[in-house]
Parts: sequence; structure tokens; C-alpha cells
Amino acid sequence: MAGLAVGHLVSEAGGGPGPDNSLLYDINGLAKAAPNWLDRAVEFIGEYGIVLGLAVLMLCAWWSARKRQDAPAAVAGLLWAPLAAGIALLVNMPIRDFVKRPRPFVDHTGIEVLVKGKTDYSFVSDHATLTMALGVGLFVANRKYGLVGIGLAFLEGFCRVYMGVHYPTDVVGGFALGTAVALLLAPLAMMLLTPLTRSVAESRAGRLVRRSDNGVAPVVAGPQGRPERQIPHDNDLAA
Repeated sequence: MAGLAVGHLVSEAGGGPGPDNSLLYDINGLAKAAPNWLDRAVEFIGEYGIVLGLAVLMLCAWWSARKRQDAPAAVAGLLWAPLAAGIALLVNMPIRDFVKRPRPFVDHTGIEVLVKGKTDYSFVSDHATLTMALGVGLFVANRKYGLVGIGLAFLEGFCRVYMGVHYPTDVVGGFALGTAVALLLAPLAMMLLTPLTRSVAESRAGRLVRRSDNGVAPVVAGPQGRPERQIPHDNDLAA
């Protein structure tokens, strides 16, 4: 009953005048005026392109992380990004069923819908949640790549409204959910993942964590002239 009540209130907010609806019509209205090729391009970008772009960005960040002195900790941060996205999507499932907000094209006429067949609920946007969790999780490991990832997540949110499948507040809710999961659980995730990546770095699969030319610590003279390996300290993950 509580879910129905909240869903009814959100539906009323979606059906009446307000900034949410104004933005919906303003942004989605661009699709009506745009040429067909541009709509098809936004459709692909909004459904698949940005997610694929984030995957490529993750690979680039991983390649760079393997060169760092604190490679195990950096790679652990990169592992957390997709894990955070998966957890955020799982958290979103009961939220959508609780709120029960219909898609904007259900309650509004004149919406240009670029992707047909969306029959599930609208709040919170899965795509916005996924991309922002990936972007913020990437930011935890590498600020440079993370800022690019967050920028792609914002573009994803714009595309979802442009395509007529989400309200702006659906997107904002997804951004908030993805950010909260990626940041709040990051300390625990790093505590669990870093020992794992350090173990992998010392195994035969060490190249997954550290480049071979970066995997051997410098040798220094120890007591009685015995050679000892110098163990590098972990640096700031966000460097």
C-alpha cells in the first residue's frame, strides 16, 4: 500500500505542470525537430554507446594503473567500479517496484519515443544509475579518467530524457543512487579488494595487476650486504 501511495504521488507530480515536465518537453522536443539520423545516433549512444565508451575508458585506466607504483591498490579501485554499478542496479530493483512510476510516454501525449517496448517502471533510471556508478567508481581509482566517466554519465542522462523514456528526476535519482553506492561502500570494497589484487600481483597472473617492467621492486643492500627488495608504499588512489 505504501508503494502504491508513493507511486501515485510521483505519478501526479509527473502528470501535472512543473519543472520536471517542462524539462521533459524541452529536451524531448529536440528529438522532434532533429533530423532522423541524429535521433538514431542518440538512440544508439543512449542505449549502448556510452556504456561501451565507459568500458573502453575502464580498459585505458587499467592499462595506466598497471604502470603505477601502487598498482595493486589502483587496480582494486578499478575493480570496484563495475561492482558498484552492479550493486546499485540491484538496489534500484526494489525502489522501482516500490515507487511504480510509469514511463513519461504513458502519462503524456506528444512525447517522441525513440526506443519502443519499454514496459517497466521509470523511476529510477537504470542507465543513469549504471553509468554514474561506473564514473564515480572510476574517479575513486583515477581522477582524470573518473572525470571523463562522470561526464559520460551526465550525457547518458540527457540522452534518456531526449529519447522520451525517462523524466529528468528519474535521471537525477539514478545519479544520486549510483554516486551513493560507489562512494559509501568504497572504503569497505578497497579493504577487501586490495589484498586480493596484491595476491594476484605476486602470482603467475601478476601482469593483470602490474606490468612486468614495473613488477620487480628495486633491490637495495640490507644488513651484512645482503640484497633486499624495497617494498613501495601505496600512494593516494586518487592521484
